[in-house]
Amino acid sequence: MPATAPKPHGSVGTTPPGSVVDVFCGAGGLSHGFVLEGFDVAAGIDVDSSCRHAYEHNNGAAFVERDVADLRGTDIRALFDPELPRVLVGCAPCQPFSTYSRSRADGKWRLLPEFARLVAEAEPDIVSMENVPRLATFQGGRLFADFLQMLQDADYAVWHGVVQCAAYGVPQHRDRLVVLASRIGPIHLPAPTHQTSFVTVRDAISGLPRIAAGETHPDDPLHRASRLSPTNLARIKASKPGGSWRDWAPELVAECHRKHSGRWYGSVYGRMAWDETAPTITTQCCGFGNGRFGHPEQNRAISLREAALLQTFPPGYEFFPAAQPWTLTATARAIGNAVPVALARAIAKSVATAIRGASE
Repeated sequence: MPATAPKPHGSVGTTPPGSVVDVFCGAGGLSHGFVLEGFDVAAGIDVDSSCRHAYEHNNGAAFVERDVADLRGTDIRALFDPELPRVLVGCAPCQPFSTYSRSRADGKWRLLPEFARLVAEAEPDIVSMENVPRLATFQGGRLFADFLQMLQDADYAVWHGVVQCAAYGVPQHRDRLVVLASRIGPIHLPAPTHQTSFVTVRDAISGLPRIAAGETHPDDPLHRASRLSPTNLARIKASKPGGSWRDWAPELVAECHRKHSGRWYGSVYGRMAWDETAPTITTQCCGFGNGRFGHPEQNRAISLREAALLQTFPPGYEFFPAAQPWTLTATARAIGNAVPVALARAIAKSVATAIRGASE
């Protein structure tokens, strides 16, 4: 197992609530929520080796590069601290279940059944799974129903629901399906922390220094914005916060949007609004034409650091080593795929509460 950095958080001498293994861990958003809540995160598992540095450096846990199909329950059990309650968490890549991707050819829909198999084989005390809401209706709901039935047949108490992430302090409009399951007693997500006043784009990113399209701030390599063509620069200058390409002069509108079929795609080529939540941060969040990802006032798309902050990663979260080559595209993918850290903390709180309740 690879060497890892010291745990970045937690009090010396305090026994962690549980030991966590994170399947499909990516850059570590879900794990980091558990770290911040004092858990011992033992390991994260993923096939994407480009996430290794981000995961290990920020979470002080081992990154295990394995295909989930090659894992067995005994592999998972060996990673847990045997003295602590065992917590298995995972967010199977959501693209197969997302409205952004209708393709079923890549077979990734099988990842949830693989996760279910690992739960059945490893028999953790607590399980958490997070994904897009459409998973609940994918294939007529059979895939999700089978997952819930497996948990119930294995004597887990199950809670599940669609959660608006803004209700837990995430400054974006992002609905997620969360499943919590416990073999040691009841479990449920805590009450929302933000019910009437949400964290806004201004709250999250207004303190960052100005940069132009195509620039990187010298003090933070992650504060980097993608280039804009002359045409797209003219388009963003004509864009209004919260608006879209419909605000432009006719000569700026793309040919695809002039067609009848393209008139329905209004949530692209727009700016975020300062005093609202951001749109869902996706894997293409640093491209102006891929959503409403324009900066509220600067003439550029949001930077990688801004995307990470909107995903509630801490300001110093490091996604790559300074000396290692990296690409904007791969880093945006890691950020967009992550579970928002603030939501992860709410999930971790629910797990800690269930474990405490079982010991009382």
